Amino acid sequence: MSSRPSPVSKKAPARVWQRMLSGRRLDLLDPSPVDIEVDDIAHGLARVARWNGQTLGNHAFSVAQHSVVVESVCAVLEPGLKPSERLMALHHDAAEYVIGDMISPFKAVLGDSYKDIENRLTESIHIRFGLPARMPASLKRLIKRADHVCAWYEATQLAGFSETEADRFFGSPPRTIELKLSPEAPITAQKSFMTRHETLLAEMEGRR
Repeated sequence: MSSRPSPVSKKAPARVWQRMLSGRRLDLLDPSPVDIEVDDIAHGLARVARWNGQTLGNHAFSVAQHSVVVESVCAVLEPGLKPSERLMALHHDAAEYVIGDMISPFKAVLGDSYKDIENRLTESIHIRFGLPARMPASLKRLIKRADHVCAWYEATQLAGFSETEADRFFGSPPRTIELKLSPEAPITAQKSFMTRHETLLAEMEGRR
């Protein structure tokens, strides 16, 4: 009596898209600018916690609030930035509305695969809002400086770091910049992000 081979079960391909509240379906591996909406970005970032939520206050310190602060610090460090440059600063962490805010040690573990996905998302976000797909190196350096300034104040005021620890990881902030941070409710952070986006986009389009 011959035995029949058992049928090979075909596993369905893994889902690599996320449905947004706008109704858009964003492919994480091949994100299209047409599937990106600022409402989704602002909503998501306002609900993504910096420092894995290990911060003081009744609310998490969100990526949306962090982004608004970093954009304002960029303008202090480099007066005369164009609206398009400030808009890129505002959106410097925008990809995290999809992939979340992973702490630096975890990013180091994931390596290039994480960066590839993050870069594709960032480029699509830039294209969606009429920005260069790739950020100029000089602007990237400026945003990194501003990001470290904001991180220093977040670390010392909200995340339990001593100033000595924060100096070691982020560098001492310039004395000309002093921040007083207090975590905002998600809806407040969402509105603040949206307001800055709309203002900068209008300024950018007005200069064309």
